Amino acid sequence: MLYYLFQYLENEYQVPGASLFQFITFRAALAIISSLLISTIYGKRIIGFLAKKQMGESIRELGLEGQSEKAGTPTMGGIIIILATLVPALLFAKLDNIYVILLIITTLWMGVIGFTDDYLKIKKKDKEGLAGKFKVIGQVGLGLIVGCTMYFHKDITVKQEKVIAGVEEVIAVGDQSEFNPAIKSTKTTLPLIKNNEFDYASLITWINPDFAKYAWVIFIPIVIFIVTAVSNGANLTDGIDGLAAGSSAIIVLTLALFAWVSGNIVFSDYLNVMYIPNSGEITIYVAGFAGALVGFLWYNTYPAQVFMGDTGSLTIGGIIAVIAIAIRKEFLIPIICGIFFIEVVSVMMQVTWFKYTRKKYGEGKRIFLMSPLHHHYQKKGIHESKIVARFWIIGIFLAIIAVITLKVR
Repeated sequence: MLYYLFQYLENEYQVPGASLFQFITFRAALAIISSLLISTIYGKRIIGFLAKKQMGESIRELGLEGQSEKAGTPTMGGIIIILATLVPALLFAKLDNIYVILLIITTLWMGVIGFTDDYLKIKKKDKEGLAGKFKVIGQVGLGLIVGCTMYFHKDITVKQEKVIAGVEEVIAVGDQSEFNPAIKSTKTTLPLIKNNEFDYASLITWINPDFAKYAWVIFIPIVIFIVTAVSNGANLTDGIDGLAAGSSAIIVLTLALFAWVSGNIVFSDYLNVMYIPNSGEITIYVAGFAGALVGFLWYNTYPAQVFMGDTGSLTIGGIIAVIAIAIRKEFLIPIICGIFFIEVVSVMMQVTWFKYTRKKYGEGKRIFLMSPLHHHYQKKGIHESKIVARFWIIGIFLAIIAVITLKVR
């Protein structure tokens, strides 16, 4: 809203400094500062409110050191993240931008699912919370909305450089005339490959080129799978103080860089990254989201004063998935979201091996002492704060690898 106000002041009255709001970097800086202040200042009040309403976490006995001490700690802290993300987005982003609208819908949609799950666990004394099938239905529903919007909405396009005789033209800096017109496309990018564009339509056009118009049959289910997988990955990672929020902050700041580059015609050309018109506004939203996560860490680091609950973890995963899809970097998810990925894989390995050995030998065996992976290290006697710090270091390492893919192919 402030964007439109200062745009009006600039156009009508040429107010000094009002033109700064035209710059994405300036608004992104304001968004991250605002979200940090909101999450740290008002976070304490929200925690107090949750404690007053007895929204305390009921801890299942898993035999982990220090586990019983966490009983009664306020949960649903994801509300802090959601509010501290949405307020700066509403203030500083272009609210008619389809990518911003999609991210707002994602935040609210997944927030409602997570809140319902937490509420049932606490107030209704139902340890299972929202039934798994309803969570999946909600995730699939969001994936369907995102997939259909990405495929059918007229404002979601890409621009590619003109090519003459198989050679890219040398363009003047900022000269959009040397780009082909914006087009609808199901193309995405692959990391570490020179000619790094991949078209989902090619998965069916090899049968018949006319099948290109049915590419949505492939594209939308893939989007649904990504949204579901990443949101569940974030949910599984939320197991010890600060792990999910800190790891997500690293992921989100990395995606902010990719979003800014993808939406900037000069840098996308220089780095040979797919130029996505209007996607630069994602940077504003992501900046606010990153600030909210870092601010939440003020209260969530060991010993945590609040847990994010499914209200936060499902929302975090959903937002990360949609950002990656929007900027055509979903194939980087296993690298950028490597912490989420390994947590999910550890659970899958544990369950699969247990079922296999029980069927074959009559007794189930385990690969890890406990899954997800962070609990395995807890069982080995490593303090959770050390586990979290080491996972953050791994997350930073993976983020650097992801950024390097901008040039290394």
